[in-house]
Amino acid sequence: MGEHSHGQAATHTDQHSHGHGHSHGQGQGHSHGHGHGHTHDKIDWAAQVTELRREDSMAAAANAETARRLIGAAPDQATVIDIGAGAGGQSVAFARELLARGGGRLVISDAVPELLEAATDSVREALGGDNSVSVETVLADAAADDFAAKLPAADLIWASRMVHHLPDQQAGVARFAGLLRPGGQLALAEGGLPTRYLPWDLGLGAPGLQDRLLAVRDAGFALMREDITAATPMPYGWNVALSRAGLREVTSFSVLTDHPAPPSPEVAASVVAWLTVLRERIGDRLSAADHVTLDALLDANADTYVGARQDIYTLGVTTIFVGVR
Repeated sequence: MGEHSHGQAATHTDQHSHGHGHSHGQGQGHSHGHGHGHTHDKIDWAAQVTELRREDSMAAAANAETARRLIGAAPDQATVIDIGAGAGGQSVAFARELLARGGGRLVISDAVPELLEAATDSVREALGGDNSVSVETVLADAAADDFAAKLPAADLIWASRMVHHLPDQQAGVARFAGLLRPGGQLALAEGGLPTRYLPWDLGLGAPGLQDRLLAVRDAGFALMREDITAATPMPYGWNVALSRAGLREVTSFSVLTDHPAPPSPEVAASVVAWLTVLRERIGDRLSAADHVTLDALLDANADTYVGARQDIYTLGVTTIFVGVR
């Protein structure tokens, strides 16, 4: 399924997951909400609030651009639903854009209580007590049969890198599409380009470390899908999925996350976090030689520490597929 992840730019924790996303949501990342102990992907998203918030901060500009584009096509006083909201980065952007347009209704839905709380806190802080945007939360599993009954009709539904965590992705897309008002938009952040952080030759280990890390991570994504109970293949792209859900005017656009070298302290910390999480996730699926390289890069007391390098950066592209009811 290409590059999938929670959040806006592909996420550090799970570029196929999301922003949690996660019912998340992707980041690639974003954007995963299935619930601590209740997620279909068996990932403990509740433990990742700190990292998801870091990803939201890195993707703030891309999130704002996405919100401007999507809210700009919505009616005044629009109802927006963020499904699998992760730590709330895109919800914050939607809330700010709704506020700038005179108000509206924002519904945040996730299956992970801790993520729902984190996202709501972030949105309320961003709104600063302004009540012209109403904020509601719905704790729900996006794969459940009664999911749609818990949510209102919407002018915009957003799901970032979370549909690919559902057992039946096409059924999930159709379920979301059914919540739209006539003329409403369903926007799925799925795919794009893998986020890059490292130069090709690091001066230690074999060149091309990031490419090998991404290959192992992508193989792990396939295993994650295989491990989901009653997982149903979706052997076609997201634009086709939107069309099969009965939506029209299906298109896509992409947003860029670009923090060039030399890195700010925030970017450096982000790269360290990405490598740390990847090392934990991929375990013994990486070669012994690459493990030695990773240990050297993550040793904060060594002159090989990646967080002290001036040639690290963040560059990623998130693709958003949109259909209209």
